[in-house]
Amino acid sequence: MHESGSACQSFLDAGQYTRDSILKYELVYGTNFVSPGGARCATRLIKKLDLPAYARVLDVGCGLGGSAFLMAQDFGLDVDAIDLSENMLALARERLAQTGLKNRVQLRNQDCLELYVQNYYDAIYSRDVFLHIHDKQKLFSNLYTALKPSGKLLFTDYCCDEKPWQSDFSAYVENRGYHLCTVSDYRKLLDVAGFGFIETFDRTKDFIRFCKTELDTINSLDIAQSDRTSLKNDWLKKIERARVSNQRWGMFYASK
Repeated sequence: MHESGSACQSFLDAGQYTRDSILKYELVYGTNFVSPGGARCATRLIKKLDLPAYARVLDVGCGLGGSAFLMAQDFGLDVDAIDLSENMLALARERLAQTGLKNRVQLRNQDCLELYVQNYYDAIYSRDVFLHIHDKQKLFSNLYTALKPSGKLLFTDYCCDEKPWQSDFSAYVENRGYHLCTVSDYRKLLDVAGFGFIETFDRTKDFIRFCKTELDTINSLDIAQSDRTSLKNDWLKKIERARVSNQRWGMFYASK
C-alpha cells in the first residue's frame, strides 16, 4: 500500500475517507454503499460468483458493508469483511448492529497484504480497492493462497490507459496516491499469481452510465448548495476523465 497498512489507513482516514466525506458519498451511491452502481451493481456481481448458501467469502475493502450485508441477507453467505479505514469500519459496525446479521458478517480492520490463511475462502470479492495497493504481485499471491481449490476471485477497480498520460490525469492519480493498472496488466498479474480461468472486462461505458445516474441523484439531494456543487464537480470530473482522459474501469473474474 503506501509504506504500511497503518500508513495507508492514516492517509485514507485523514483524506478521501473522513467520516463527513463517507456520508456524502453514501448519499450518492445509496445506503451502505460507496462504490459505483451501488446495490444494483453489487447484486449483479455477487450473482456472478454463483456460490451456494453458507459459502465463505472475503470482502476486501468492505467500506460501509453494503456488499457484505447483501451477500449474507440475500445469498445466505458467510462473510469476513475487512477494511483499513477505521472511519469506514466504525460506520459499518453501526449498520451491522441494525441488520441482525452479526452471525453471518464479521467486520475487522485487516490489511489484505497480511492474510495468513490457506485454502480457506470459497470466494474473494472487492470493489474499487486495489488501486490503493502498490505491491499487486504480493496482493494476488496472498489472495490466491487464501482461496480454496476452485475458489473464485471477483473484483472491480479503477484502471488506466498505457502511459504517457495526460497531465490532468497524472496530477489526479498523484494527488490521490493511487497505483493504477491497465486492464491487460491485471490479466498478466492474475496469470502470474497462478489463477487459471481469467476473464477481464473494460467496463468504462458502464462506469460513465453509473456516474450520470449518480449525478441525477446529486441534483435531487436535499443538501447544502455548496455540498451539491462540490459533489457535482467531482462527478463531472470523473465522467470527463473516463470519456476523454486516461481513466478506465475494469471488472475481473478468475478462479484458482
